[in-house]
Amino acid sequence: MTIQITAQHEKFIDAAQEIYPGQSEFSKSQIKKVCVETGCPNPSWLQKSDFRVGHGTYSLELAGVAVATNIASIPVKTGSISAPTLVQSDAVVIPASIKEFVPFGHYNDLKNIITSGLFFPVFITGLSGNGKTMMVEQICAKLKRECYRVNVTIETDEDDLIGSNTLVDGNIVFREGPVLKAMRKGAVLLIDEIDLASNKIMCLQSILEGKGYLNKKTGEFITPSAGFTVLATANTKGKGSDDGRFIGTNVLNEAFLERFSITMEQEYPSNAIEKKILVKEFEKLEVEGVIDFASNLVTWADVIRKSFYEGAIDELISTRRLVHIAQAFKMFDNKMKAIEMCVARFDSETKATFLDLYTKVDAEALEETTIEECADEGIVEEENEVQAAYNQGVQDSEDYYNPGNEENVF
Repeated sequence: MTIQITAQHEKFIDAAQEIYPGQSEFSKSQIKKVCVETGCPNPSWLQKSDFRVGHGTYSLELAGVAVATNIASIPVKTGSISAPTLVQSDAVVIPASIKEFVPFGHYNDLKNIITSGLFFPVFITGLSGNGKTMMVEQICAKLKRECYRVNVTIETDEDDLIGSNTLVDGNIVFREGPVLKAMRKGAVLLIDEIDLASNKIMCLQSILEGKGYLNKKTGEFITPSAGFTVLATANTKGKGSDDGRFIGTNVLNEAFLERFSITMEQEYPSNAIEKKILVKEFEKLEVEGVIDFASNLVTWADVIRKSFYEGAIDELISTRRLVHIAQAFKMFDNKMKAIEMCVARFDSETKATFLDLYTKVDAEALEETTIEECADEGIVEEENEVQAAYNQGVQDSEDYYNPGNEENVF
């Protein structure tokens, strides 16, 4: 049996929910308390046998009144839930300048685009470890431009990019994501590893057209400030990875890719530039006398890359890995050990091939390692003692057989 809810009924229902939030069953004493404290009339309509669930206890739900149960009592300021409050961050996000950075590739082209202040989305693609992201950050550092970097994964969604509603001190607030922050401030939006994204990245469609964005959560229309633009980096061209080298990359929507004005294909630096990068890295690490080592590393990496492009091998050495080798050398002071530890991520056959190839480029590195290993085991000292004993024996023999020896030994 249910009842037709009238205004009289609603007075008690509202009063009961005010004193007992989320409660649907009331004892006679609780009903009396509601009436006394709120002044609402006694609900005789509720106290019928049809709605009784226990001795002196009655249920609103049996009377046909839906009650939201298990609702926590949250203190809310008056008028705070009428519309989300916008929460913004005024933090300045200009990347730190790296004095050892060496410009190469599309550096000047990208610098011209950012300097122009025009909205001109760019898709930057290239193999891992060739400085795509660092190039963007260092251009922004040089131009004193703010850069909002977003590292994309398969889990990245609209809330991560645009923003989301959340509760703060009982108030519903909207926290802006990096996309809207960059739009408001006329900053550079750097979407890193964009080819790892799912179809949720499509929330950026209108933004990639340079138009404003209607925030569905607040109803506000955000118009991008002058200077705002979008740069995206990826290891593929948004078509997936056929050779399986970049597991997790996805095929991006064609309409989405079409909204990027140009695509820049970033290659590894030339040998001269790469040597300069390593020399500067060694200088930063305060390692001296390694010019030849830097040259040999570059030559070694170049031979490996050529073999890779010809299909002879499946792995290559990136510029980033050469820098890692320089850092490892600073700590271990051993060329082969530094290289071996930095190429240990490859399978055993590839690792052995790379190490063997380096010994052909730099034969002294193998000799240095052999001497060091012998010294560690005390072999060199033992050999020196044997050699000294031998030399002494030879000298004694010469003294004995020397015809000019005046001493009569018989």
